Amino acid sequence: MKILIVEDELELAKSIQQYLQRENYLCEIAADISQGRQMIEDFTYDCILLDINLPEGNGLTLLKELKQDKKTDAVIIISARDALEDKILSLKLGADDYLAKPFHLAELCARVEAVIRRRYLQGESTLNFEDIVIDTLARSASVSGQQIQLTKTEYELLLFLMINKGRVITKNAIAEHLLGGSALYLDNFDIIYAHIKNLKKKLLTMGGCIKTIYGTGYKFSASTVK
Repeated sequence: MKILIVEDELELAKSIQQYLQRENYLCEIAADISQGRQMIEDFTYDCILLDINLPEGNGLTLLKELKQDKKTDAVIIISARDALEDKILSLKLGADDYLAKPFHLAELCARVEAVIRRRYLQGESTLNFEDIVIDTLARSASVSGQQIQLTKTEYELLLFLMINKGRVITKNAIAEHLLGGSALYLDNFDIIYAHIKNLKKKLLTMGGCIKTIYGTGYKFSASTVK
């Protein structure tokens, strides 16, 4: 899962980034409104952590723009302003949650997990498709009750494909999801091909769920192999 931290307090932003990365999130930082706006335009995030008081303006302006553009990124407001009216306004503008500073990083992480579960898993901690089950709390996957050993990247790839089952996912979208901004510097998609190939092998008979859409990317749908 990919997180954007829009926060001008660099020490706090780096602390959040380091903590969430230990929890296996891919995290990127924007230090002001302009940088945050550009990154949101260029990439899709599973969750945006957005401060209200930012250089060049109010973070709620960025939240309004995001919702007007019908972007689906989840948003958690993190702010030193703990006034009730700020919380109410943030939620009315479309924020998924509001957390006042100072806060414990463990609580922030729990809120990120809760927002993502609500958005993608209808509040559940498991995701099921045919004989494949992903446990998002244990960060594990099983096929027909048999647990399979996945690397961090393979787990993220399987989760991304299952969340988007039935849709054609481009190679660019997969690279961006797995690598963040670093995907812009890829010369080719060999690393994506390798991860797909390895994941298919580990899924064994369920590998038929991952279908290659030539010239475009991949689609996760009902297996043709039983």
